[in-house]
Amino acid sequence: MKDFFKPTWQVHAIYQLDPADLKRHGIQAVLTDLDNTLIAWNNPDGTTQLHEWLLRLEKAQIPVMIVSNNSAERIERVAEPLHLKFIARALKPTTHGLQEALTKLQLAPKDVVMVGDQLLTDIMAANAMRMRSVLVEPLIDTDQWNTKINRFFEKGVKKHLKRQYPELQWRNNLDK
Repeated sequence: MKDFFKPTWQVHAIYQLDPADLKRHGIQAVLTDLDNTLIAWNNPDGTTQLHEWLLRLEKAQIPVMIVSNNSAERIERVAEPLHLKFIARALKPTTHGLQEALTKLQLAPKDVVMVGDQLLTDIMAANAMRMRSVLVEPLIDTDQWNTKINRFFEKGVKKHLKRQYPELQWRNNLDK
């Protein structure tokens, strides 16, 4: 199991990723999961906090791209009003969707960060690409039926990570 599921950082919410912090770490673009990372799975319009965060990243010229296992129709409902590009049916934890996103952005894995709320899909895919990652807490406590299965297996992985890497703590930003 080693480092396969270990995120680079753990931040409470995606909205806490500050453009200045991202740039200081050499991050030129943010790849993000959709459900319970960018938006609550049952709130496709997002929050005021989301809209403000996206505006801050846009001003800092840091593109955000959704990389999700969802269908294009599901993602487009969220991405279009937010003017975000996306990769649908990303097949995480494989690297397929992440590689497609890198190609579209014309960036290398070292230049981007993958943000997600699941170790078994988002973080595992990022690690397979040798890409930095941010694990965020799910925005809400409920999940779609298929995610509940992952959450069950994730509990054991989280216990292992906590024992193996006591320095992995939830933070308010990348540095503290």
